[in-house]
Amino acid sequence: MQRLTAKRTVHNVSLSLSRRCISFSSSTSQTATAAPVDEFLGKLPPFGYTPPPYTGPSADAIINTRKEFLSPSNSMFCLYKNPLNIVDGRMQYLFDESGRRYLDAFAGIAVVNCGHCHPSVVEPVINQIKKLQHPTVMYLNHAIAEFSEALASKLPGDLKVVFFTNSGTEANELALMMAKLYTGCQDIVSVRNGYHGNAAGTMGATAHSTWKFNNVVQTGTHHALNPDPYRGVFGSDGEKYARDVQDLIQYGTSGHIAGFICEVIQGVGGIVELAPGYLSAAYDIVKKAGGLFIADEVQSGFARTGDFWGFEAHNVVPDIVTMAKGIGNGFPLGAVVTTPEIAGVLTRRCYFNTFGGNAVAATAGLAVLNVIEKDKLQVNASMVGSYLKGRLSQLKEKHEIIGDVRGRGLMLGVELVSDRNLKTPATAETLHIMDQMKELGVLVGKGGYFGNVFRITPPLCFTKDDADYLVEAMDYSMSRM
Repeated sequence: MQRLTAKRTVHNVSLSLSRRCISFSSSTSQTATAAPVDEFLGKLPPFGYTPPPYTGPSADAIINTRKEFLSPSNSMFCLYKNPLNIVDGRMQYLFDESGRRYLDAFAGIAVVNCGHCHPSVVEPVINQIKKLQHPTVMYLNHAIAEFSEALASKLPGDLKVVFFTNSGTEANELALMMAKLYTGCQDIVSVRNGYHGNAAGTMGATAHSTWKFNNVVQTGTHHALNPDPYRGVFGSDGEKYARDVQDLIQYGTSGHIAGFICEVIQGVGGIVELAPGYLSAAYDIVKKAGGLFIADEVQSGFARTGDFWGFEAHNVVPDIVTMAKGIGNGFPLGAVVTTPEIAGVLTRRCYFNTFGGNAVAATAGLAVLNVIEKDKLQVNASMVGSYLKGRLSQLKEKHEIIGDVRGRGLMLGVELVSDRNLKTPATAETLHIMDQMKELGVLVGKGGYFGNVFRITPPLCFTKDDADYLVEAMDYSMSRM
């Protein structure tokens, strides 16, 4: 079968890297309209916290230091024409150097699930760091043992062996290696438009040219059609997309593969949900080819979608689950969870991660699980997420620039287009509206290949009042385009 990609207009193919990337500095030829800041700030939901006066360096000083001492790739990752100097945060709110409050609808790229500086995360971490920071897993310590047991209890079936890492990239690298060791095969199938990390193996599995370097060797990975209900060639017919996985295996491999890695909702790719029926059909095909199913839950895990894990909505049980971001509410922490049989492959040689399972990070991870349960954040993500998605869908009826509203729970995407029929990406308009929303006190992310999708992934303590304020700010900003 001839492999097809989503239709793109010619003039968009040549978009520069700075326009395609997830969070580059916003620059647009349009002049920002003066926003009624005072009017909107008066509507911002009340919040009983005022940060202490900030006495640190200014935003300009920080920018100059970053330019001189940070990697150039880091220096270019600033949102907005005038980057924010964020100095404080509490729950779903952030504060800049002047003390101004912002509604955080991005959560540090879907990281701060419990909320900024949640006391039930901060206090146990402080207590742990006062006693012991890093004993190494070569000694016994309760923190890693208790967290691994609690984490395994959140997964179905025989998924009960935990490997701790420091990031999602590390977790996915380890999962891919384990799949290859277990099966004896090298071929991996991933999905176009997906993002799995920026190391050598995960860069190969990533199918998004923005994040791939041309002289990094990337072999053995086959990229299947993206089952994108909005831009995909088969619409919402998941089984038709799954046939491409079958074709890749039949014509691009020996007929046997190591594994299939997939985000259940593509995050960096623009909050793209998989077409209904796709994952279960692809799962059956992969298993017949001897491969393992790796569920990349780095962004969708830890109650963000309204289920604890995104794969739960697809009636499949993975062989390996990778996770990071929301696992530690801001601590550098990731994990791979798999079965005892698959985990056994790492005993063939010596596998070790110095900081994996660090006592402070493990304490934070256990605290996150406790807060999700105690504060009923999974229920809240489902309830408030459904409400917010409904309000955004109503906004789509009002504004032609909104081409699609999608996602589940509090992992939502709003794709902007300049022409609904052609689905022409409204990249410059997206940057302009983001800047307008920032002036109104609302922070969102962006993603998608063309940088034309708002990524709405707030802390899971987000309220309906917060959702209303976000929609009002977006409505106002779009009305003045």
